[in-house]
Amino acid sequence: MSHTTSLVWFRRDLRVHDNEALVEACAADNAVPVYCFDPRDYGTRPYGGSESFEFRKTGPHRLRFRLESVAALRDALRDHGTDLLVRVGRPEHVVPELATAVDADFVTMHTWPTTEELQVETAVKDALVEAGIDARRYWGHTLTHLDDLPMDYRDLPDTYTTFRNAVEQGVPMREPLHTPAIPSLPSDAPESGAIPDPSDLDPSFSADSELPAPPAKSVLPFDGGESAALERVESYIWDGDHLREYKQTRNGMLGADYSSKFSPWLNEGCLSPRYVQSEVERYEDARVKNDSTYWLTFELRWRDFFQFQFAKHGGDFFQQGGIRHRTDIDWRDDEAQFERWTAGETGIPFVDANMRELNETGYMSNRGRQNAASFLANNLRLDWRRGAAYFETQLVDYDPAVNYGNWAYIAGVGNDSRDRYFNINKQAKRYDPDAAYIKHWLPELDALPPASARAPWRLTPEERADYGVQLGVDYPEPMVELEASYEKLR
Repeated sequence: MSHTTSLVWFRRDLRVHDNEALVEACAADNAVPVYCFDPRDYGTRPYGGSESFEFRKTGPHRLRFRLESVAALRDALRDHGTDLLVRVGRPEHVVPELATAVDADFVTMHTWPTTEELQVETAVKDALVEAGIDARRYWGHTLTHLDDLPMDYRDLPDTYTTFRNAVEQGVPMREPLHTPAIPSLPSDAPESGAIPDPSDLDPSFSADSELPAPPAKSVLPFDGGESAALERVESYIWDGDHLREYKQTRNGMLGADYSSKFSPWLNEGCLSPRYVQSEVERYEDARVKNDSTYWLTFELRWRDFFQFQFAKHGGDFFQQGGIRHRTDIDWRDDEAQFERWTAGETGIPFVDANMRELNETGYMSNRGRQNAASFLANNLRLDWRRGAAYFETQLVDYDPAVNYGNWAYIAGVGNDSRDRYFNINKQAKRYDPDAAYIKHWLPELDALPPASARAPWRLTPEERADYGVQLGVDYPEPMVELEASYEKLR
């Protein structure tokens, strides 16, 4: 029987558990694991398309997390007796060159449905085919497998509830795949290569730049890598026993455990959603099965929904008019207002607190994301794509389908036939009743009672003097009359 060699191209699947591309590559006599830092994912890039703008593709929070995750994958593979070849360059050049160098019989990879990832993947596949090397693609980042959907993905409903009902009615959820015995590298394999410094990827970093660690007041440190992911699952579900109350606490704003916070590891592929689901089911068998355990699965299905929607609609999601092709919204371009929003200086405390948390830590609660997005897209009517792109820069848990899908939804150009906006002060009163979250990120408002901390513009001159808060000096004047800005949305 002839000797075979495979190459497995790791992408956003930085784990050895439940990894079909890795499992299939391990059927060969030798396997060559490869990770490629694509220069197009870093630095300042044009958004593309009509009315383009420039933005930073990957900010320091996600870059730190990714570098840690790649290093952790290399350590895991070395523990299995092999190594990870790391390169900086375009994958459509790097992967075929390495595959040719090791005389690979086939290359395995996972596939994603979003435009940029699919374009790169297709270019890699075409180059491999031209070199006479078999390219094998696998779907492995959703709870429900693409092949198990109750209908062709192009016929899936565009509303989540209809999708969820269809999937819940008898669609099987596959068990996580085993972690395979990983074959050794070929004896003549190229050198493993160094994990790059930040300045090798983004020229805005100097050669001695250190990426910022999350501050002490961050909800979690978010250490990158598979081991950190599995430890978080263990800590949240089992040690802390937080899953039993997930539905009641998931809209919290402060603390490590109001929600699972699995998303950074899910989106970088350090954690498999099927593994999470298997732990939920194990918890239900061992401890309790209730609305909260169901609700974590419910949220994983939301993540699935956007992945399949992007497979269905493709690049339309990234257009200003979205999948609804709307032309009736007069999107504005006001750089000064946009910069105030990004800096957390809008004068609307609930928005500003969330934006400052995002800037300092790379994370923001789901509730915060909805309100910050609604303020930009609805109250200000600034181009929603710029807000989504800013989130792409900053979020440690950025996933293109989830991020742009949710932004389009809030902006009224995505998966909802209604115009939707959030009443920010009502949201702040409901989800931050004591203004503890606002004061955590806006300490200049610490002296104010909760109602005033949520709406400091309502303070009388006497109250401002008594509390020592001067608007326009200690904290910005609101950039819009919030209540009046809702009138055009009703």
